[in-house]
Amino acid sequence: MSEKDLLLAIDNGTQSLKALIFDLKGQLLAKELVPFAPYFSEQPAWAEQDPDVFWDALCRACQGLWRQNTEYRGRIAGVALTTQRGTIVNVDKSGKPLRPAMVWLDQRKTHGLAPMAGWWGAFFGLAGLKKTVAYLQSEAEANWIATYQPEIWQNTHKYLLLSGYLTYRLVGQFVDSVGCQVGYIPFDYKRQRWSAGWDWKWRLLPSLDISMMPELMPPGEILGTITTLAAKDSGIPEGLPLVAAAADKACEVIGSGSLESNIGCLSYGTTATINVTHKKYIEPIPLIPPYPSAVPGSYTVEVIVYRGYWMVNWFKQQFGYPECEQAANSDLNPEQLFDKLVDDIEPGAMGLMLQPYWTPGLKMPGPEAKGAVIGFGDVHTRAHLYRSILEGLAYALREGRERIEKRSGTSITSLRVSGGGSQSRNAMQLTADIFGLPTAKPHLYETSGLGAAIDAAVGLGLHPDFKVAVRKMTHIGEVYEPNRRNQRMYDALYHDVYKKMYKRLKPLYERIREITGYPK
Repeated sequence: MSEKDLLLAIDNGTQSLKALIFDLKGQLLAKELVPFAPYFSEQPAWAEQDPDVFWDALCRACQGLWRQNTEYRGRIAGVALTTQRGTIVNVDKSGKPLRPAMVWLDQRKTHGLAPMAGWWGAFFGLAGLKKTVAYLQSEAEANWIATYQPEIWQNTHKYLLLSGYLTYRLVGQFVDSVGCQVGYIPFDYKRQRWSAGWDWKWRLLPSLDISMMPELMPPGEILGTITTLAAKDSGIPEGLPLVAAAADKACEVIGSGSLESNIGCLSYGTTATINVTHKKYIEPIPLIPPYPSAVPGSYTVEVIVYRGYWMVNWFKQQFGYPECEQAANSDLNPEQLFDKLVDDIEPGAMGLMLQPYWTPGLKMPGPEAKGAVIGFGDVHTRAHLYRSILEGLAYALREGRERIEKRSGTSITSLRVSGGGSQSRNAMQLTADIFGLPTAKPHLYETSGLGAAIDAAVGLGLHPDFKVAVRKMTHIGEVYEPNRRNQRMYDALYHDVYKKMYKRLKPLYERIREITGYPK
């Protein structure tokens, strides 16, 4: 009988699902990727997907793994799941979806909701947070479904995140990981459990009831075992334990080797983030909580740039036809060719400055926010624009670092970078230059999947604790040191230009919104 010494990690992202097999040293032995459209949109601002798309992708990816190497299947000790955050699925008593999943990119709002009343309403009024609470009310998917699709809501047995839905499909139980709870849900982020009955979040989401939420287990605990039906569909051996992991960003953090509060983890993904693991509960922005870590009892303090590296895809679609065509006829991908495009562009993009607020936010940026590019001249080319995108994202994340340091009192002294941007040497170098910190790339690209595998390794006792597991399963790849000349220039651009852009442009954004009605 073969030794059970391998781990299966399933990573359901925004545009693809990956099934990954790791050993206990963190080496990736096999990978199968199944792409899918991130969403369909029946109306402007809507973003939905058929939940079966995610399950079918999971099954196809796993079946692809077994075709690669039949030996690996018999050596799998356990499974862990990590998914995109904030995507929700309403299901009936049989676990059948009642409507398409609302993907985290969805921007619809619920209008005409009554302001929060009672003691909590008075409290938020005195605290000057009435607008913030109203924004959260309008953004919550549960409020929209209950308001505009009441028959769906009446038949909803469980209100699940994507992680909870896929967990149900795998083990047949309505259970989910604490580490996956990120969204407009009644979750107590400080105590890492469903909110108490008196908590204001239940008043924010009046149609929700505790009975509609899944049971929660901390990362590293066993959620259940693979059912006969799931084994038949996916090929995952029946009876294998499914170990609770965490959401994709939280898994990225530990998969990058970032367990200490002085190590910042940047994610250049569809959403760009800076994350730091803390034992303390720290709100980087008031009412915006730290999210659960992939390590039980810890927090992932995070600042987000929505549609972060999505802007690279936008650039590819709008301006990257030559590189896309060349990539199609070679072994290179378009992003590698874009990297070459930037090679000849000086740091600072000859004064072209980008503010990456492509999606409105809650506070910084606010609901009126728009993206901006300033400093155009006749010398600028699409290559300058591409570099300004990379630099603008790094400026925004540096701003996030400063906010985290101020709130936590702990300095970030080094960086780890995950996501698509980590594959670009120019993005890595300019990040080191803009932050003025040594910036390392993990030994492999699949850091979310590796983080999930670390949870599985600890939960199954294959490593004694997270400290040991992270030390043995994560490794530093290439390290980029700041170029001091570039750093000085970036410091000046950051302080004297970038940090002043939003404040100066905000009144114009507000007026544009008033005139055009966009964003709503």
